[in-house]
Amino acid sequence: MAELCDLLAEAMGHSLPVGKVVLIGDCVETSGAFVLHLLLKRCLSLDSSFVVFVALSHPFSHYDRILRKMGCNLSAQKKNGNLHFLELLDFSARSKENSVDDGFCKLYNEIRKSVEAARSKDTKASCVYIMIDDISLLEIAADGSENDVLNFLHYCSTLTSETDCSLIILNHEDVYSSEDAPRLLAHLQHLSDIEIRAAPLNTGLAADVHGQLTVINKGLLNDDRRSGRRIWNFQFKVKENSVEFFYPGSQH
Repeated sequence: MAELCDLLAEAMGHSLPVGKVVLIGDCVETSGAFVLHLLLKRCLSLDSSFVVFVALSHPFSHYDRILRKMGCNLSAQKKNGNLHFLELLDFSARSKENSVDDGFCKLYNEIRKSVEAARSKDTKASCVYIMIDDISLLEIAADGSENDVLNFLHYCSTLTSETDCSLIILNHEDVYSSEDAPRLLAHLQHLSDIEIRAAPLNTGLAADVHGQLTVINKGLLNDDRRSGRRIWNFQFKVKENSVEFFYPGSQH
């Protein structure tokens, strides 16, 4: 057994990704929210780190309760200026006066200003992370306008290169219709440097294993020192206050 971030350190080539886009994908049978929770805790535990958390699916109280069980006080992190929490449960990109594009521009500008402020503080943040907890809800907020969602994600991804921050996205892959899924998922996968996929076991339900995690790193160097795609597979068991991770076949 091992900590997720220890296993991801090997898979990502870094303890946590810097200047990268990380896509977490899951499905109804196997939620990947626990990965987001663990990465949020790890990001906030780093010295001089700053997180912009865009909450579309759950309020602050939900995350505060979960992270407290994991030993991380989000209220204290907010008070100390390490966390900017954007609670957007009723977010609509369209208003009576403005277009959908205007709504996403305002959201993007708020994220960008938070990132720039963290970079320019006297105690300059060495690591900045943008987290979005449910990208599928953005399409609802955009009245089904997939193009506006894709444009917004593209602008957010440009921050990774412009400000050397990282973008971490949770996407529920099976909530889309069969017609919409290929294009949106393809775009998300194209933007991402690292994919983390939570899925049920191929063998079905098991008492000691709740699912499998696949990590795809598209930028690691291979034996010839050239960039290449590498894949790792882990299994996991979710507990009340933690998650156990292990390589397939190593759980007893």
